[in-house]
This record gives sequence, structure tokens and C-alpha cells, in this order.
Amino acid sequence: MNAAAHPPAGGWLIVNLLAQLAFGLLAMTICLPSMQEWGALFGASQAAVQLTFSGYVVTYGSMQLLYGPLSDRIGRKRVLMFGVALAGGASVMAALMDSLTGLIVARVLQGAGCAAGMVVGRALVQDLFAGPQRIKVMAFVGMALGVCPPLATIVGGQLHVRLGWQANFWVMAVLAAVLFVAIWRGLPDRRPAQDTETHWLRAMGRAYARLLAEPGFVLSVSILAMTTATFYAFLGAAPIVLGAYGVGPDGIGYYIMVVPCAYIVGSFLASRLVQRLGDRPLMRAGQALTVGGIGLMLVLALAGWNTALAFALPLLLLGVGHGLVVPPALAGTVGLVPALAGAAAAVAGLSQQLTGALGGFVVGLVPHHGASNLGWLMLVLALTGATAQWRLHRRRAV
Repeated sequence: MNAAAHPPAGGWLIVNLLAQLAFGLLAMTICLPSMQEWGALFGASQAAVQLTFSGYVVTYGSMQLLYGPLSDRIGRKRVLMFGVALAGGASVMAALMDSLTGLIVARVLQGAGCAAGMVVGRALVQDLFAGPQRIKVMAFVGMALGVCPPLATIVGGQLHVRLGWQANFWVMAVLAAVLFVAIWRGLPDRRPAQDTETHWLRAMGRAYARLLAEPGFVLSVSILAMTTATFYAFLGAAPIVLGAYGVGPDGIGYYIMVVPCAYIVGSFLASRLVQRLGDRPLMRAGQALTVGGIGLMLVLALAGWNTALAFALPLLLLGVGHGLVVPPALAGTVGLVPALAGAAAAVAGLSQQLTGALGGFVVGLVPHHGASNLGWLMLVLALTGATAQWRLHRRRAV
């Protein structure tokens, strides 16, 4: 399938794709403010409440492994419609629950449904766009995904206070219905040529074996994984570090927003500069900014500048750097073997979720009286991603 065979990609098509990709992140984060009160409401421990989040993340990541190759085999549209319908039904289920156990089950099902949007959306970008245009659209994806967590958290908090925690799930159910219609009416169906004689499970295994045998794919996924792990480590430790600097719960969000907002700027720059500079210079600049931002934060912490601004402002560079790195890396994962774009997007998505969760977990293993321990951890993760990128570009140059 090539770009010439595709219908013209209008603005509404791009908006539709961005909405499908963003849906899962919205569902993941819109109810985070409510989690502070679920323990008291349901008479449960905070550890049990955390299962509503971790259960969502696990199915959101793992189900991508199924949806990706399945969309390669039976078509993108049917898989995406099924996922959105499942997510919408699970959102209604969550809104009606009166026990934490039921809410956990509903969130697990919601994550399983939302996984389709992320993996199939990325595969459709591969199907419908080519060359620099694909990286440009991936940059739009980066901007959309960057704005989702802070926006969803703000909206979710307001809905919780004004209408109750159930309102967030009703909003997601309505949005799922809108997206279902948008898929049905606005998205073309794509099914790369596949061997339909082979059992789908065997075909899925072959698809993943083929991708994992491609060093370029593994290195591109590694770049994405380390980028996500670095960001999740920041998210996991930022409230602790900022608390040590005297920032209360009502002010933490404003400092955390520094990185996502800078990420949007970086993604915008990538969409503008990719046709002029190409992907390699963008990625090199992105990694330099990422390592530089973390290094500056660490130097300030070691020098005794223990303030919230000294912690957050250097990470503006990290956000811009990630915005330059992620779109070309995403395009590299789904574009290497076009016929397996769905499977490739699935592996990339799962790797990002698992390494991100690992990064968020590791920060709890060390104390954070200041930013130095977090800085060292983020630096190790970022340098690992930079090493994978150096190896990728070296392979291409050979």
C-alpha cells in the first residue's frame, strides 16, 4: 500500500485520528483527582484504590499486542469500533458501580477497550501518510497526547467537585459514542495484504518474530521506551520532590505541566522542521536537549538550589527534546515493515507502558529530599535512550 493510493488526507481525518489516539489517555487520567476520595467513599485502602489505575494501565498496554496484528488481519475499522464500544460500555459500568471491586473490574475493561485507539490510530497514520508527512502527523499526535494528561486532570477535578466522581465516566461514555460514529462515518478501512490461510494466532506470532528480528525496529522501540520511562519517573517523583520544597497539592500540577507544555512546543517544531532538516538532525537535537535539561536540573540540585523553579524550569529543555525525538521514532516503528504496522504499533505501545510503569516504580525505591536522586535516575534513562538512538543512526549510515 503506498501514499499515492490513499485518498487526500484532509484536516477532519487528522482530527479524527488524533481523537482516537487521545481517547485512552483521557480515560486514564480524567479520574485521577477522584482517586484521592475513593478510599473514604468505598471504605478501602489507598493501595486498593491504586488498582483502579494499575489495572487500567496493564490492560491498556497488553491488549495492544492483540489489537495490532488483529487489525493487520481483519482491518483497522472493525477492531477500532469494537475497542471504542467496549470502552464506552465499561465507562457506563464504572459510573454505576457502588463498590471498589466493581470499579476496578470496570477500569480493567475500560483499559482493554481504549487500547484499540492507540495501536490502530498509529497504524492508520502509517497507512494513510508517507515520508515527511507521516512524521508531521506523528508530531501532531505528540502535541495531542502531550496536552491530554494535564487537561484531563483539570477537567476531571472540576467535574468531580461539581457533579461527583461518576460524572467523569459518563463524559467518557458520551465521548465513546461520538468516536464510534466518527469511526463509522469518517475513517477509511485499511487491511494490508495478509496470508489468510494461516491461523491468526500463528500469524500473530510470526508478525512479532519478524519485527523483533529487525534491529532498526528494536532500537526505535527502545528510544520510545526510555523516553517514556524518563517522563514517568518525573511524574512519579515530582510530587515528593516538590513537597520537600514546600509546594502543596494545589500547586503541584502547575509545575508538572512544564514538561507536557514544552513537549507540545517540541512536537510543533518537529512538524515544521522535519521536511527541511530530516529526522536524524531533529532526533540528535532532541536527545541533546533532553540530556542537557536533566543535567542542568541535577547541577542546580547538587549546588544547593533547592527550589521548585530550579527543579522544574530546566525540564523545559527535556519537554522540547522529547517533542523532537518521539515523532520520528514513532514513524520509524510503524514504517519499517508497513504490512505489520498494527503489530509494530502494539509492541511500541506496550513497551512504552511497561517501561513507563517501571520508571514510575523505581523512583519509590530511593528517598527524594531534593531533586538529585531523581536527576541521576532520569539521566541514566535518558542516556540509555540516546545510546539506542546512536546505534540506530549508525546502522542506517552503514
